[in-house]
Amino acid sequence: MTRIVTLGDSITLGMGDPAPGGGWRGWAFLLAAGLPKPELHNLAAIGAQAKHVERDQLPNALLLRPHVASVVVGINDTLRAGFDPVRTGQATARTVAALTAGGATVITMRLPDPAQMFGLPSALARPLSRRMRAVNAELDRIAAHYGTVHWDASTDPETYDRRNWSVDRLHPNERGHRLIACRLWDRLAAAGVPTEVRIWPGQIHDFQLGAPVIPEATRSLRQIGEYIREATG
Repeated sequence: MTRIVTLGDSITLGMGDPAPGGGWRGWAFLLAAGLPKPELHNLAAIGAQAKHVERDQLPNALLLRPHVASVVVGINDTLRAGFDPVRTGQATARTVAALTAGGATVITMRLPDPAQMFGLPSALARPLSRRMRAVNAELDRIAAHYGTVHWDASTDPETYDRRNWSVDRLHPNERGHRLIACRLWDRLAAAGVPTEVRIWPGQIHDFQLGAPVIPEATRSLRQIGEYIREATG
């Protein structure tokens, strides 16, 4: 059994990827489906900043004693008055440190630039981009210090493909959540974390992004859907 606990904001909650029967699915469910005997606890909350993750989500996460935990946070911090990247970094570092000390393999993410996602004019984009770079610098330091499984979403060539984003351009859509799950699964596997592999002969890497055009991609996603139904009752 693999207990995975995910902390963060609305992106980790799954907004943009509606679940069958209501609510949200998202990358956390999709990632958990690729781990052996997964037990997922998604503690993420809409609007959460790094301080909220530490204060409200971390205590429950530690009680769950996860094998794998994710801390994906920071975008909401950049959008708030009183922005301070050092405080954001300190809160995130304390969260990652506590989870690591508890024995979890911790996932972190270098975040995409909201200014590019929103398509803002340069005069508005520059200050927001500076904020995001400052937060990412903190996240990079945390990842290096604690040895997290770290994905750089900010430079991934598929990150800013509009086919991966909801109409609000802030949350991934179903395709975007699948992309995140695939990228994080790859990094967990490379880090030696036990993963569950289902072979689809003749298919390219990340072939699920081709659903519904590719029949095998559709069948693969149905398997993931079966896991979601089992996990959520």
